[in-house]
Amino acid sequence: MSESRPPLPPFTRETAIQKVRAAENGWNGCDPEKVALAYTPNSRWRNRAEFF
Repeated sequence: MSESRPPLPPFTRETAIQKVRAAENGWNGCDPEKVALAYTPNSRWRNRAEFF
């Protein structure tokens, strides 16, 4: 399951801003199902109180 989400590297200033804003919008949407799509299936979630 290799899905590309443009913009892709190498980034210009403008495409880097687009990529960051897309990530921010995903988190700010507060929809856990959409947020989870941004991570690989083997990602390990942790509580923010944990320090690694």
